[in-house]
Amino acid sequence: MEQMKRHLLTIGLTLLLGIGALLTLVPIVLTITNSLMTEHEIGLNYDLIGEMTDEAAGEKDVFVNLKWIPDWVSFEQYAEVLVRNPKFLHMFWNSVGMVVPIIVGQIVVASLAAYAFAKLSFRGRDKWFLFYLMTMLMPFQVTLVPNYIILDELGLLNTRAAIILPGIFGAFGVFMLRQFMIHIPSSLMEAAKMDGAGHFTIFGRMILPLVKPGLAALTVLLFVDYWNMVEQPLIFLQDVTKQPLSLYLSQISKEARGVIFAASVLFMSPIVVLFLHAQTHFIEGIQLSGIKG
Repeated sequence: MEQMKRHLLTIGLTLLLGIGALLTLVPIVLTITNSLMTEHEIGLNYDLIGEMTDEAAGEKDVFVNLKWIPDWVSFEQYAEVLVRNPKFLHMFWNSVGMVVPIIVGQIVVASLAAYAFAKLSFRGRDKWFLFYLMTMLMPFQVTLVPNYIILDELGLLNTRAAIILPGIFGAFGVFMLRQFMIHIPSSLMEAAKMDGAGHFTIFGRMILPLVKPGLAALTVLLFVDYWNMVEQPLIFLQDVTKQPLSLYLSQISKEARGVIFAASVLFMSPIVVLFLHAQTHFIEGIQLSGIKG
């Protein structure tokens, strides 16, 4: 009887989670299918509310036609984004030029700092780590003014360095990788030291291979975070030609809804591809690090 209850509970939770997953996929699927519709067809589906006044809308129910399958598949919007309008590709490479250095730089800095906080003994280590961790708990808005003043004094405003340098020294990567390294047995390091290995040899040949899942998970999380950044480039980059792709959608005319859908699909494609490629290491990394959402 007890086993049957557990079995039914498992089935119920599986169905509940499955429904939740399907509901999560609804906006993504709608975005993809709408990006393959003509502008005229999209207008027929979404113009209903836009053309009605608030008074008229209050007199009767108003519904939006959420169409899943296009009457006629069209790639006109993708041609507009990728071929006729060079702004998308320009801002895409702006994003790549900012996000890649941030990820590489933060992984290098975070892995070295995490090794020091996890495996080296020095005075006040845990207190320094707690102090360092406090910077991760502060929202961007709290440090906005100090960052702006420092970047202005250094003459870095309106340059890529204004985005890259603060991103490289983020505290999250240190925290996450330290969670991995503290679980690595110190006896392995002691054995390596007896064989004459120094800290850099131990770090490069022993620690990094063992925390590979953590590095993969950190790469995905950093990419998602900085690929979607809005506030930093909006404030630190006044020159529109230097802004990343995350600001592109807000600059598209509301009349070009098909272009918005196509640009949205292209914008989220790198994130999806990266996650699918690294999903095994990502899930393993999150589990081993002890971080829970």
